[in-house]
Amino acid sequence: MTVHSPSQGPGWKGPWLRHYLDRVQPPDSLVLVTAAVFVGAGTGLGAVVFIWLLQQISALSLQIQNWIGPIVGLILFMAVAGLIVGYLIDRFASEAKGHGVPEVMEAIALHNGRIRPRVAAFKVLASSLTIGAGGSAGREGPIVQVGSALGSTLGQMLHFSAERTQTLVACGAAAGIAATFNAPIAGALFALEVILGKFTTRYFGAVVISSVTASIVGRAFLSDRPAFTVPAYPLHHLGELPIYIVLGILSALVAVLFIRTLYGMEGFFDKQPVSLIYKTAVGMVLTAVVGLLLPGRQALGPGLEFIGETIADDFALPLGLMAVLLILKLLSTVFTLGSGNSGGVFAPGLFMGAALGGIVGSIAHNLWPTVAANPGAYAIVGMAAVFAGAARAPITAVLIVFEMSNDYKLILPLMLATVISTLLAESIFSESIYTLKLKLKGIALKRGRDLDLMQGLTVGEAMTQDAYVVPIDMSLKQLGDYFQETHSHSFPVVDKEMKLVGMVSIRDYEKGAARPDCAQLTVADIATMGNLLVAFEDEPLSEAIQRLALRGVNKLPVVTRSQPDKVVGVIRRRNIIKAYNIALARQGRAQFNVEKARLRQVDHTEFVEITIPAGGRAVGKTIADLAPNLPEDCVLVSVRRGSRVLIPHGDTVLQPNDMVNIFVSEADETAVMRCLTEAVEE
Repeated sequence: MTVHSPSQGPGWKGPWLRHYLDRVQPPDSLVLVTAAVFVGAGTGLGAVVFIWLLQQISALSLQIQNWIGPIVGLILFMAVAGLIVGYLIDRFASEAKGHGVPEVMEAIALHNGRIRPRVAAFKVLASSLTIGAGGSAGREGPIVQVGSALGSTLGQMLHFSAERTQTLVACGAAAGIAATFNAPIAGALFALEVILGKFTTRYFGAVVISSVTASIVGRAFLSDRPAFTVPAYPLHHLGELPIYIVLGILSALVAVLFIRTLYGMEGFFDKQPVSLIYKTAVGMVLTAVVGLLLPGRQALGPGLEFIGETIADDFALPLGLMAVLLILKLLSTVFTLGSGNSGGVFAPGLFMGAALGGIVGSIAHNLWPTVAANPGAYAIVGMAAVFAGAARAPITAVLIVFEMSNDYKLILPLMLATVISTLLAESIFSESIYTLKLKLKGIALKRGRDLDLMQGLTVGEAMTQDAYVVPIDMSLKQLGDYFQETHSHSFPVVDKEMKLVGMVSIRDYEKGAARPDCAQLTVADIATMGNLLVAFEDEPLSEAIQRLALRGVNKLPVVTRSQPDKVVGVIRRRNIIKAYNIALARQGRAQFNVEKARLRQVDHTEFVEITIPAGGRAVGKTIADLAPNLPEDCVLVSVRRGSRVLIPHGDTVLQPNDMVNIFVSEADETAVMRCLTEAVEE
């Protein structure tokens, strides 16, 4: 297990729990399974609290509507809820924005499963306000993120390796689906298929146990019934199969429309120069307006009641109503989530699939009543097919319906439609509703893993901070002297308040120097002003590289999102080489963590990672100087210094914040810690 210095410990509970495990020395698999049980139980309880909060907020909304009128009350309450949600997300946990699953995938792919513990609390608050007030979103996304945050927090408390922390994150995701839909098998498959993107026996055992535990807790406190009861419809006639094929094709089109519309609306809101607080409030008001277009307000909330009506044995919904509901649910969902409110996309996807399936089933029943005898069966298949097309998770889609119906008679059309929908949706649009959010941030995932070495780096890690800038009123002669002095090819241009207003290149200077009035010219006369290409400090480096290549420039000014007119650095083409070396070091670090996890299987040995504290006795000393005080049964494997990984030798001098990896016997671990982290006595 990894050991951090006291200043970097991830939690107050970690040390005593870790020392207890060290003394008892349980098998590695038992530790992981036990942790999975805790994650499942915690997620199940989190789901119980979340659903209780939803009920309380929904009841408060109805009470306010009774006081001041149903229309004004609904709009006012949803607007206030949007304001509060925007404040919580903007002030405390930006990860709680949207549907949450992409953030979990990003944490696994790029951050070794590390999620801030506060995300769980603020995700519950933000999502309960969003959905309880009437926002069109699902309960499953928030609970998935809450469970994943709990798994990540437990993994960090126990100082688990990256691999085991990632496994606990997946356990939390599985538990979230299981607790929401009372479907533990589908929850486990969702975590493996969507979150981890791979199937192994090691992952499967822990994930299933966590999923089952969450389902048991949910049944104990809530109900032993699934989110909605799915009738056991049979395949009535082989002639239905072509109809199911058509349903699969239409489901793919609806799924792609859902993805593109949702992120189109999110992009629209992101471009608006106002605070997130107001964006979320406007989104909730628009959702309320859409919901009021139907007397029953079926487009608001998760919509599980409508799904139950659509798939019921006594299916009797009008064709026109289902078509309107399909459109209104799409609009209300993109307004709710696209504006930045918190909630999931699983339930809205099922809703739209049920409506689409009900439409296809009703038309088929009217045309061929002896063949398509049960329109509700098409609603069930449509649910799975639309979700599979949007999430690219056909196995999860099939199993969640199969698990809820407890019947396999519909499995053939179910598999046929979901596979067709998945393949066709992927051919039309390569990104899923989960991976597109990461793609827009410059992170390309395939089966849960980052594809591009450079996409895990931010511009801030690679930029040059001591950027040269020139004032807008600098004369042309002074500019020429500055080019010669700095050997630069371009400069950001700033005004008297040091705000970025333009860029000037050596080519601009040469053109200005050739003019007859060059003696009177200033930087303002020759610089490129307005509509500037910039890079943000926190954006993926791959996006900045694409921007450099697109315009053929060799430098971009770097700004922050909070102050987009203040230059904090520049990114040059030569910085890319530096960034590549950092990325290689990180990749090597990740591989090294995997090897550490394997070596932990050796009896009575441990890999520890110790950060050298500033002011410690080890600072400024060589390995040879420290050797007499180090235990005999220990090997210094590597020293990580910033972006570099050093192989330690006797003359290697330790510096503050060096991260030293050591292979040591368990009995000598304390002695190693004391030698490397002990402070100098004053």
